[in-house]
Amino acid sequence: MQLDSKVVLITGAKGGLGNTVTRAFLDAGARVAGVSRSIADTDFPHANFHAIPASLEGAQAARNVVQIVAGKWGRVDALVHLVGGFAAGTTVDATPDEVLEQMLTVNLRSAFHIVSAVVPQMRAQGSGTILAIGSRTAVEPAATLGAYSASKAALVSLIRTVALENKNLSANVILPGTMDTPANRAAMPGADPAKWVEPAQVAALLVHLASSAASNVTGAVIPVYGSEL
Repeated sequence: MQLDSKVVLITGAKGGLGNTVTRAFLDAGARVAGVSRSIADTDFPHANFHAIPASLEGAQAARNVVQIVAGKWGRVDALVHLVGGFAAGTTVDATPDEVLEQMLTVNLRSAFHIVSAVVPQMRAQGSGTILAIGSRTAVEPAATLGAYSASKAALVSLIRTVALENKNLSANVILPGTMDTPANRAAMPGADPAKWVEPAQVAALLVHLASSAASNVTGAVIPVYGSEL
């Protein structure tokens, strides 16, 4: 199996994309620690799954999560950061401060905290992979998405910086277009989901990037746009 016995920490493990990604890593043979605000072992009934209910909005909370995983399995081979949020509908000058703070907290600060917590563990091991989910709008901004796009652009910069600072690790970010999730179907009933990105393909790419077959891939910003290219 691609990830036989590797220890993978998945943040945002429960949700539209998280469910698919978590199952893909378990199917690939990984031992998975899944983090979400509300998650239990019974959400993914598998011998290699361990649930960690937690928020990543604080640095200490992120360090606690990494300590739990390292304490259980002795290492963290890959971090797959899926936590994210979306807000849109206002121009930059009309965006309330609380919306900007929400986007920065969910899309940037959570990543900054968990990456900062896991890098020392990976350095001590001498290896590790960091993967994050960004957004197409991080590099192709759209009107009325200012706070969201800016937070995702900052995430891209963060992951590329980590790659530069840690040459014995790999760090990459995937930029999907609109994904075919239940939430997106409900929010956009008039759209054509056949043009959207399939979560299973994003999950398969993440599994590949976490495997030894992709050990030379680092600092990459990978677009996955589907037929909406």
